[in-house]
Amino acid sequence: MARPGWARMLCLLATGVLSLPAQGQSATAYYIANEGVMVTRGETKILFDPLFRNTYNEYRLVPEAMETAIFAGSSPFDGVDAVFISHFHGDHFSAPDILRLLQAQPGIHLYAPMQAVIALRSEAGSAETAVFERVTPVSLAYQDPPITLAMPGLAIEVVRIPHSGWPTGRLDVENLAWRVTLEAETTVLHMGDADPNDVHFARDAEYWRKTPPQMAFPPDWFLTSESGQRILQEHIRPQRSVGVHVPAAVPGDPLLRPTSLREIDLFTRPGETRRIPARK
Repeated sequence: MARPGWARMLCLLATGVLSLPAQGQSATAYYIANEGVMVTRGETKILFDPLFRNTYNEYRLVPEAMETAIFAGSSPFDGVDAVFISHFHGDHFSAPDILRLLQAQPGIHLYAPMQAVIALRSEAGSAETAVFERVTPVSLAYQDPPITLAMPGLAIEVVRIPHSGWPTGRLDVENLAWRVTLEAETTVLHMGDADPNDVHFARDAEYWRKTPPQMAFPPDWFLTSESGQRILQEHIRPQRSVGVHVPAAVPGDPLLRPTSLREIDLFTRPGETRRIPARK
């Protein structure tokens, strides 16, 4: 027989008056396409690079049904709090679609590099001003120290890491690595198209050491190169990594992949999920 105190608690839980503490909730990563990922913890949801139009004949687009759900704010994309953009390339960002999303979902805040926000303002024109009250542009030069932002339920940290191809190509691209903590419990890292050179990470060694993420989403070249693996192990130190930016030709079944990719955890199929481990 349950004691009266427990009986009352069970009743409150059943009616929704009492909720379990955030520490009892699990966190999940949900794959959209290319580097698009949704992270959910409790009632908090964030999206990374969710809408884009260019595959460069190599990467997956967001499936039509999933795209419709994102714009409509229907399950599993209901109640999204924030969207984070890594950089303004066409396989990560579409100004018309992000503008449409902000117009359709007035609860969403956008965090993006200045280059992407400039493109968004150009798309919107001078008549559209309301959505930009929910837009936070980030302007960071290479070697600038990381910065910290915040909104309810989220602790946001961001640093500029050069786009892959450094030091000879794409030097003008504002590629941002977002480290976001949801509900003070779950920290994830989205790296965009970061270049896998140790010099970019050694400079901010203390920053990386301070908050190892429970899950990182590195582009797949961090998982297939010695330099990238070393950065993950020595600087970022995630509890788990799941590779993104995986070519569409890579099979979802690890046994069908080239030998070098069989032991690597990759997001390859839109809609697949990973459980984010609890902080150690």
